[in-house]
Amino acid sequence: MKRMGTLIIAVLITVSIAPSASAAAEREANWRQRVSTADDVVASDISEEIKFGREVAARILGRYGYLENPQLTKYLNLVGRSIAMHTSRPELEFRFALLDTAEVNAYATPGGYVFVTRGALEKMTDEAELAGVLAHEIAHITEKHVVKELNIRSSEATGVTGLALLIGGGSEAAKVTLNQLTDKAVDILFKDGYKREDEVQADKHAVMLCSLAGYDPQGLVRYFERLNTVKGKSTEILDKTHPSYEARIAWIKSVITEEGMDAGSYAAHKERFARNRELR
Repeated sequence: MKRMGTLIIAVLITVSIAPSASAAAEREANWRQRVSTADDVVASDISEEIKFGREVAARILGRYGYLENPQLTKYLNLVGRSIAMHTSRPELEFRFALLDTAEVNAYATPGGYVFVTRGALEKMTDEAELAGVLAHEIAHITEKHVVKELNIRSSEATGVTGLALLIGGGSEAAKVTLNQLTDKAVDILFKDGYKREDEVQADKHAVMLCSLAGYDPQGLVRYFERLNTVKGKSTEILDKTHPSYEARIAWIKSVITEEGMDAGSYAAHKERFARNRELR
């Protein structure tokens, strides 16, 4: 099992390589507004959100282990950060890493930590599919789905999450609370799954984020259609914690049609993806 410090060092990448969005400016402005619905947060909550997310991320790494491949990790971060730059959470530094497991899945934790498994990467055929998966996980973070599911609220009138009130400082009570919240977050990721409406929102935001970054929004559809034909041991957790592929494909296609994304000119970058995936 690799250390969390190794993960953080490996993913501090700041360059973006995805192409610019090619849809009309007015439509892009509408998509940006649609994927910027998260509540405002204050500095103290941001720092505690990152702290909370780091604890959950450590549990994920403890379960699977980190695939230590600097070049491939850099590529993953270039793609992921090209998506994240279009979100409503500029205060977060998103970090992307690969998990060393044949299981097919991806995970997001509060504060900007995103993981994709080696098994998931092996099932993808182009960069647009990777972008779709990363965008879905990014949406879970920007919309604070884990934090909201755990009902972490402030008693103040600010409307912020109240994480700083619960786990701020170094008291024993705060440490116990942080551990309990981490346990519950891990249960959401590995056992219970998100609420259906959260998955719908994450999928819909994912295709809009991909379009804004110039990626083919159909990438996520292609990926789900492929997974739907290879269900088995490697997709067990994914299948258990998410709505059916048929349902997800249907609502993604409806968004693509309704928003006119099927009329745009988008990139899949199949060859570039193949070159970088071979780095593993």
